[in-house]
This record gives sequence, structure tokens and C-alpha cells, in this order.
Amino acid sequence: MIAAGNSEVSGIAEQLASREPLFHRPEFGTTRQDFDQMMAEEFWEVGASGRIYSKQRVLDTLESRHQQPVAERLEVTRFACQQIAVDVFLVTYTLDQSGRITRRASLWRQTPDGWRVVYHQGTVVADGP
Repeated sequence: MIAAGNSEVSGIAEQLASREPLFHRPEFGTTRQDFDQMMAEEFWEVGASGRIYSKQRVLDTLESRHQQPVAERLEVTRFACQQIAVDVFLVTYTLDQSGRITRRASLWRQTPDGWRVVYHQGTVVADGP
């Protein structure tokens, strides 16, 4: 399901839904360079643990993780997209990652070079969906 307010945002929501869950879409690449291309220079993340991660830390983790492919069951539900500024969109969704349920939020900026993620957060759901 893609929730959006108007047809223009609906089209953008579809583009962004194809990119989430963030860093789990091999069609957008699996190398450090690929991930760097997805991220804005000022990217940062709040992990499910509540810890804050810099862009460099996330790139290091992704590079290490993708040295050996991992098969995961990923199911995205409750996907929504909202425009919050010119060329900036907030997407939210629930992710079932092989039984680990998290609520996710990403801020995406549309640039002349394509979509760049500015911020990402995952929060573990303690009491189910």
C-alpha cells in the first residue's frame, strides 16, 4: 500500500517505495560506492538501539555486511509518503525482517543526480505490529 496526498506525490511515493527498505535493494547496488551515491553528504541515522550513526559508520557497516550476501525475508507494510519541503519527502513504513518488527522513517531529497537519503531511523516494535 502506498499512501500519498495527490497524484504527483503518489508517483514519487512509488519511486521511493522501490528504494525501501533502505540499503536492502540490490538493484540499487551493493558496494560502498553504490551506497555512498544513495546518501546525502549530511546523512545520519538513528538505529533501532537509539544510537546515532554517521554516514561513514553506516558505509563501513554496509561494506562489511555486503561482502557475503545474506538471504532475508523482508516485508514492508503501512508505507506512506509525505512531501515536507520542496524536493524533500518523508517515507514511513513497518518492516518485518524475518520476524523482527521495526517502524522505519527516511527523509529523501530529490536532486538533479537522483534521490539521496538524508536521514533514516528504525525503531523496534516491542508489542507487535
